[in-house]
Amino acid sequence: MADQTQKAEIFELNNGTMQLLVTNLGCTIISFSVPGKDGVLSDVVLGLDSVESYQKGLAPYFGCIVGRVANRIKGGKFTLDGVEYSLPLNRPPNSLHGGNVGFDKKVWEVIEYKKGETPSITFKYDSHDGEEGYPGDITVTATYTLTSSTTLRLDMEGVPKNKPTIINLAQHTYWNLAGHNSGDILDHSIQIWANHVTPVDQHTVPTGEIMPVKGTPFDFTSEKRIGDTINQVGLGYDHNYVLDFGEEKAGLRHAAKVRDPSSSRVLNLWTNAPGVQFYTANYVNNVSGKEGAIYGKHAGLCLETQGFPDAINQSNFPSVVVRPGEKYQHSMLFEFSIE
Repeated sequence: MADQTQKAEIFELNNGTMQLLVTNLGCTIISFSVPGKDGVLSDVVLGLDSVESYQKGLAPYFGCIVGRVANRIKGGKFTLDGVEYSLPLNRPPNSLHGGNVGFDKKVWEVIEYKKGETPSITFKYDSHDGEEGYPGDITVTATYTLTSSTTLRLDMEGVPKNKPTIINLAQHTYWNLAGHNSGDILDHSIQIWANHVTPVDQHTVPTGEIMPVKGTPFDFTSEKRIGDTINQVGLGYDHNYVLDFGEEKAGLRHAAKVRDPSSSRVLNLWTNAPGVQFYTANYVNNVSGKEGAIYGKHAGLCLETQGFPDAINQSNFPSVVVRPGEKYQHSMLFEFSIE
């Protein structure tokens, strides 16, 4: 097991314009400094001061990769090829983000680390059959690359060895484009290239319906301020959007665009995943963050590109089953600009 030999460390990717700090504990982005107007660098991700703080479980999934299956599985149960599997109910009555000790809490092995103009780092984790209730051994890798002066790319892969299984990894960074310590994101505006969402029950699990967003507070088909409608959706946004009309480039589809008026920073997100969970940090409450920051409700926003939540239990959702001989492949591109 990698856990015994590997220790959690922090690695830097720096291309002279942006600086990314990431740890092999959960492939977690700890800080990400990007330029705003007048070239001012700000750290635009919520995080904690030390790896030890993450190890103590003090972060609500800040910046990490979650798996084996991101998001919720209803009742912690699913059936695959006639066999029923039971998962830990770590967010009762459901299983969330891979269970009690998901991929975000594992120390991954660093298998490649390159500096230079397009610095990158590749992490690897071997997940065993029965881990957190999931079937089959799989090997997962995640590579972060600064592909241009203002672009971060993440490529995630999962290869099952011996049994069919379910895989759905997501990157769970909380963004605040004004700076991690600048208050809430209600003034940010967002556009999401989705004509539909998957509505949820009272335990935030999709009902199986695919609902048009037109005429609802979930409509971000054209850019709008998050604070304008957030009070119309309960605690805030925590919903899976069906990415169904973004333009494509290099095999990735335009998923979302976020804009912060105060810094003029814009983030464009591209992915090959079918959905994106738009989450407005509704459950963040007085978290002690880095540099003395205290993060409250709506202090950041997550754009977790993913397979649909509970897809294994909904036959009309895109499948998250991966069989031996197949490969799970999920990429995200984060492009920063000033507008």
